[in-house]
Amino acid sequence: MAKVIMIQGTMSGAGKSLVVAGLCRIFKQDGYKVAPFKSQNMALNSYITKEGLEMGRAQVMQAEAAGIEPSILMNPILLKPTNNIGSQVIVNGEVLGNMNARDYFEYKVKLIPDILKAYNKLASENDIIVIEGAGSPAEINLRKNDIVNMGMAKLVDAPVLLVGDIDRGGVFAQLLGTLMLLSEEEKDRVCGLVINKFRGDKTILDSGIDMLEEKGNKKVVGVLPYMNVDIEDEDSLTERFNAKKQELIDIAVIHYPRISNFTDFAVFEKISGVSVRYITKPSEMGNPDMIILPGSKNTMGDLLWMRQNGIEALIKKMSREKIVFGICGGYQMLGIEISDPYNVEEGGLVRGLELLPVKTTLTSEKTRTQVSGTINEISGPLKFLSGSKLGGYEIHMGQTINCSYEEVSKDFCTLFEQGTNKTKIDGLSSGGVYGTYVHGIFDKGDICKKIIGYFANEKGIIFDDDLLVDYASYKEQQYDKLAYEMRKHLDMDEIYRILG
Repeated sequence: MAKVIMIQGTMSGAGKSLVVAGLCRIFKQDGYKVAPFKSQNMALNSYITKEGLEMGRAQVMQAEAAGIEPSILMNPILLKPTNNIGSQVIVNGEVLGNMNARDYFEYKVKLIPDILKAYNKLASENDIIVIEGAGSPAEINLRKNDIVNMGMAKLVDAPVLLVGDIDRGGVFAQLLGTLMLLSEEEKDRVCGLVINKFRGDKTILDSGIDMLEEKGNKKVVGVLPYMNVDIEDEDSLTERFNAKKQELIDIAVIHYPRISNFTDFAVFEKISGVSVRYITKPSEMGNPDMIILPGSKNTMGDLLWMRQNGIEALIKKMSREKIVFGICGGYQMLGIEISDPYNVEEGGLVRGLELLPVKTTLTSEKTRTQVSGTINEISGPLKFLSGSKLGGYEIHMGQTINCSYEEVSKDFCTLFEQGTNKTKIDGLSSGGVYGTYVHGIFDKGDICKKIIGYFANEKGIIFDDDLLVDYASYKEQQYDKLAYEMRKHLDMDEIYRILG
């Protein structure tokens, strides 16, 4: 069985995901077969494996850092919030059902066999497992039935590194307060402290570290600087949603309350002179070149949210001159109507934006598959994409049908489903409005390059193809950079000693 180490944090956003990714990369570089693990993840950004199973993207990112294929074994439980008090519960990559918070709190101990089965299988195939906790182990109201922090550590007898975030202030109180609220057994599991996101001269911190070690009776095994690395972060705490200035080429993404898989647009963010702005109200729209409606975990609710705050009316008006692109839930919203006969979301029927002649029926069965394919002979300003190769994945609870027989409406792409060997038509284009179910459509091939090149040409801008990086290679460089910085500031000899 693999050696194991667990990374817990004093709060959400302390940097657990990043530290796990960095350790996975370091162990990989040192010649070990390593895998990440998180028993329970809560996120709206998810991923579909080659087997057609759903998992959190944080563990996908960490698997990339470890140099291995993402597996559902790395994240056996995924919670996807549907509203403020409930989530869709996904176990071993498949939907178990929707539960409110209290019901799930009582139910989750029944999932321990699933957690241990996944962990033990992963541990039998690797040298090292790096486990990520969630939130904080000091959330004493959640200690009962815990399966993701100290409860998880106890299940597999894992030593723990506790990470605190100095950038938010009060890091000594964070770390000491967390230790104080742990039971003696839990406190004994903490084998080291890590101070994260430090800026400035570390020597000024040294006296505080001495006192921290004395009062906490735990060694500080590293002070990590605020690292300038571009690695996918948790969806609930991402800085991508912060206001950005409008660049020469501007893309506006609608940021509705239940936005999901906004990682679909990360490739555009890597291009100099291109801005990706997340819009929550009409006054923020400005004058973008393209408007994107992303995925949603509550398509009907988010559609009504746009209707109530005026974004829907603005999109319909701007669609006469601007390119509008919908992905997954965004594609469904662009249609004539969305019906929910099985109460998957809101129930009933709601009118769509009526920009594409399609109708969607939400179903209780979720479509989960990786796909590859080709964009068909489409019309409108993006017709230059016709014939382009694409790849990605589908993850949706709904079936969409084309209600138009007009020549101006064109099927968007032809897809091949991995695993089923089926070929199918997906999406629609009509004028300057486009929709597809394919997540990650901009990541592979030259679709992103062609779109940015088109906007540059329209504006008379000289677009340098060299500004476009291969996205997969770019991520590899960032993982190596993360590992390099962490090696400089962590006591890796001590961490290997903790691992045994």
